[in-house]
Amino acid sequence: MSDVDVRRRPGGRSARVRAAVIEATNQLLLEQGLTGLTVCEVARRAQVNETSIYRRWGTRENLIIDALLADAAEQLPVPDTGTLRDDLIAYATALARYLTSPGGNALDRALASAGDDPATRRLRDQYWDARYAQSGQIAERAIKRGELPGTTEPRFVLEMLVAPLHFRIVLTREPLEPDLPTRIVDALLRGLVTAAEPRNRDGNRP
Repeated sequence: MSDVDVRRRPGGRSARVRAAVIEATNQLLLEQGLTGLTVCEVARRAQVNETSIYRRWGTRENLIIDALLADAAEQLPVPDTGTLRDDLIAYATALARYLTSPGGNALDRALASAGDDPATRRLRDQYWDARYAQSGQIAERAIKRGELPGTTEPRFVLEMLVAPLHFRIVLTREPLEPDLPTRIVDALLRGLVTAAEPRNRDGNRP
């Protein structure tokens, strides 16, 4: 089937080709990391033409971002339980489970150990910007419900939530205990509430 036929059938072969390419990309990321992955090898493993990949994604970086975000969307859906605490616990629990899986663990370390050349830095920034834009909905909804003050920065809330988990996986290699997500969330919420409390002229809380 030609590339023209593929484009005419977005729900058919085109969807299957995309799934094969995304799967191959994520497998190679696990095996070779960000810097080792090549579009040529992705095409070989997915059994598609390399030119088809470039036609659809444009660049190697766009392909990697799409693959990482597709995996994260599947493994880390943004919860909407109706309360901030439950949303944060559900998200942190899912993240802990993902980071302790072979795939999530490897990808987290690959992102952390990637270099600082312009292309890699841009890739990393795009990935995290997209992830925070999605997960930031948790804090945005909480602000609308009045659970957080309007001055709250959604990205900052999520950074404080996920940082301890990534720290243990990438740096200290400590286990993630089952109750760790709840402990992090309760400590975070206490800090956010305290930070939002009014202060007197001396800068102290009444």
